[in-house]
Amino acid sequence: MMIPSDHFVRFYNEVFKFLEAKSEKDLRDYWLEISRHQEGHCLELFKTKGLKGMYEYWEHIRIEENCDMTLTLTDDCLKLEMHKCPSLSKVLDNDATPSMRYCDHCEAWEAPLLAKAGYYCVYDLIAPDIPKCKMYIYKDKELCEKKRREIAQRNS
Repeated sequence: MMIPSDHFVRFYNEVFKFLEAKSEKDLRDYWLEISRHQEGHCLELFKTKGLKGMYEYWEHIRIEENCDMTLTLTDDCLKLEMHKCPSLSKVLDNDATPSMRYCDHCEAWEAPLLAKAGYYCVYDLIAPDIPKCKMYIYKDKELCEKKRREIAQRNS
C-alpha cells in the first residue's frame, strides 16, 4: 500500500525538522540516501538520453504529481520552472510548522544524481515558504556556473 501524498509530505516535513535538529550531517545523509534510491529510477535514462531523458522523466512527474510546472528543453539546458509546487503547497497547508529546509531536499538529492550522469544543476529558490522555484540543468559546467553567478548577483 502506498502512503497518500498528503501524508507523505507531512512525514517528509517532520523527518527534515527532526534530522535538522540533530545535525546538518544527518539531514544531508538522509537526502543522499534518497538520491541513491532514485538512481534505480532514472540514472540510466539520464546517462543514455541526457537532457532529453531528463525532460521525459520530469514530464512524467509533472503529469503524475499534477505539478504546475513548465519544462523548457534547449540544446544546452533543461529548465524546470515550478509555478506552484504541489509538495511545498501541501506542507504549507499542513497544521504543523513547515521546515524552512523543505525545498533544499530537491537539490540535495538531484544534484548528486545528475553529477553521476555528467550534468550540473543550479536552483533558483524564491523563498522557503513560497512554492515556486526554477532549476537549470546543464552538460557544460561553465554554463551552469555562469547561471549560478547570474542568480547570486540578482539575489544580492
